[in-house]
Amino acid sequence: MIKTIQEQDGWVKVQLEGEIYFEEASIIREKLIKYAESGCVYFDFDFSNVTSLDSSGLGVLTAIYKRAAQHNGRVKISNPQGPVKEIFEFTKLDSLFEVEEN
Repeated sequence: MIKTIQEQDGWVKVQLEGEIYFEEASIIREKLIKYAESGCVYFDFDFSNVTSLDSSGLGVLTAIYKRAAQHNGRVKISNPQGPVKEIFEFTKLDSLFEVEEN
């Protein structure tokens, strides 16, 4: 679920929390596509409070990445923890997204 969304220094900073499954992923997609359609191409997702993530959540991130990459944008994944970090590593998406651990 989205805790906050802020535009700061050209970046859309998205703080997520809890479990990101199909229903939550649909809501996230709906809210973030508006930013992408308005020209935003830099996204930073804070995963420090996300406890689980499924393929629909990964699909949303990948869709945002593809849209941003078409316009030389970037997508960062900040502070993935435990099983969520392992999902990024297992799927090799940690090599697609910029993964930062603070």
